[in-house]
Amino acid sequence: MDGAAAKREVCDAVDGRAAALIDISQQIHAHPELAFEETFAHDLLTEAIEGAGLSVERSAFGLDTAFAARAGSSGPNIAVCCEYDALPGLGHACGHNIIAAAGLGAGLAAATVADRLGGQVTILGTPAEEGGGGKVYMIDAGAFADVDAAMMLHPADANLSRMNTIAIHQIMVDYHGKSAHAAAAPQHGRNALDAAVLGYNGVAALRQHIAPDERIHGVFTDGGDKPNIVPQHASMHWYIRSTTLATLEPLKQRVLACLQAGADAAGCTMTYEWKDPSYADMVEVDPMLAAYAANAEALGRVTETPTAESAVIGSTDMGNVSYVVPSIHPMIQVAPERCAIHTPEFASYAASSHGDAAVVDGAKALAMTIVDLWTDAHLLAEAAAAHGAALG
Repeated sequence: MDGAAAKREVCDAVDGRAAALIDISQQIHAHPELAFEETFAHDLLTEAIEGAGLSVERSAFGLDTAFAARAGSSGPNIAVCCEYDALPGLGHACGHNIIAAAGLGAGLAAATVADRLGGQVTILGTPAEEGGGGKVYMIDAGAFADVDAAMMLHPADANLSRMNTIAIHQIMVDYHGKSAHAAAAPQHGRNALDAAVLGYNGVAALRQHIAPDERIHGVFTDGGDKPNIVPQHASMHWYIRSTTLATLEPLKQRVLACLQAGADAAGCTMTYEWKDPSYADMVEVDPMLAAYAANAEALGRVTETPTAESAVIGSTDMGNVSYVVPSIHPMIQVAPERCAIHTPEFASYAASSHGDAAVVDGAKALAMTIVDLWTDAHLLAEAAAAHGAALG
C-alpha cells in the first residue's frame, strides 16, 4: 500500500466514525471536568477504543485518568495525545473536547493501516493540561520512552502551524505579618496585605521592562478576614512566562525580588513555593509541521504561519513532550477570528458545528501525517535531525 492509498483509507475510516467522534466531543463538552478529575472523559474514550477492537490500559502511568492504547507490531511509533480537562468556571473554553475526539479519531484511523505500513501508533490520554502537568508526569513514567514522534492539535480562531508556546512556572506566595486591632492599636500590627499589595505593585512596575513575549500575571488568594483586623496573612498565586526554559530562570528571580521587596517594606516575612511541574516552550519541528500543513490544505484548511496579529500565545505541557521527542502542536480553526481561547464565547464554539467539523478534519489531518511518517523514508529522519538541531 502506498502513502496516497493509505491516506484515502484513513480518511474513509474517520468518515466512518465521524458521527461517533462528534458525539464524544459533544459529551465531553457537556461534562466538563477539572485536572486529574476527568473520570467521565477517561471512561468514554477508553470504551470507544475498546469498541474499535483495541486493548487499552486504563489509569496508565500512575495517573487515574490517563490511558494508553497501541496498534501495530513494528516500525516507527507515533503518539497521538488526547487532552480532555476543562477550565474552572469556563468549562471547555480551550476546546479540549475537540482535542480528545480528533486525537482519538486519528489514532483509530491510523490503527487500521499500521501493520500494512509497518508502523505503530499509540493513543495517549493525557490529563490535566490546564496547570496540572499530566504529560510531565507521564514523561517521567516512561510514556514516551519508545515513541519516535508525537502530535496533537489545538482549537483556535484560525488554522495555524503552531501556537506561540512559552515556558511557564507557577509560584504560590505567602506573606506573614502580625495581627492587631486596626483602630485601637494599629501600631502593634504588621500588615501582610500591605506587603502583598506592595509586592504586586513591584511586579506591575517590572512588566514594562521585560521582553515583549514574556508574561507575568497573578491574583490574590487571601487578603485578610475583616477590615478592623490588621491582616496577619496574605497570599498570591502567580504565573511567570518566558520564551524558553532558559530565559524563564532569570525572570523568575526578578519577580521574586519584587515580591520580597513588598515584605521588606511592610515589615513582614515572605515564604513561597514553586508549583511544579514547570511547562517548557515548544521545540518546533518544521518537517513535521510542513507535512501536517499539506494534509490540512488537502482538506481545504490552509494552515498559516502565525503573525503578530494572529498568534495564539500560551503555555502547554506538550512543550515538555517536545523536549523529549519530535512533536507538533498545530492549531485548527473552530471560531471566528479574534475570538480568543479561554473565554465563554470560545467555549460555545467548541460545541458548535464548527467544532464538529474540526473534530473530523483534525482527525484526518493528523492521521494522514502519521501515514507520512510511516511511508516517507526521509521525513522521520529529517524530523529527528531538526529536533536535535533545535535542542542544540
